[in-house]
Amino acid sequence: MDAEDMGCYGLQVTKPGLRTVFVSAVAMVDADGRVLMAERPEGKSMAGLWEFPGGKVEAGETPEVTLVRELHEELGIDITESCLAPFTFASHSYEDFHLFMPLYLCRVWKGEPHGKEGQKLKWVYPHKMVDLRMPGADVPLIAMLRDFLG
Repeated sequence: MDAEDMGCYGLQVTKPGLRTVFVSAVAMVDADGRVLMAERPEGKSMAGLWEFPGGKVEAGETPEVTLVRELHEELGIDITESCLAPFTFASHSYEDFHLFMPLYLCRVWKGEPHGKEGQKLKWVYPHKMVDLRMPGADVPLIAMLRDFLG
């Protein structure tokens, strides 16, 4: 791989010719400034890695509708679209697909998050996220969250 193929983090960011997968994710921020992270469960791709909650945008859905649905299904909480603030996005090539993922911020929800699909959850300060094993697309988002949330 040539140096010009490498991103700022020393990782290849994009690869031409891959199908694009559209995923929506959220950084849920609690009153202490911590962000909720979910561990990908066994049996799923990238199992054991920590990620922002969210999921694949289905046909006919907006990214916001996807998050309302996914957070209810996966975490047992209720949010409204108006509680989601667009923050940034990731655009990253994996081996067999390219991921495009808008990341929203959310500070208001109803219910206590719990892993309804067996996934582990933890609240993490942004400056401690570097200690987590995360998917390649999520890693560049850490610095932005750290800078924004302090």
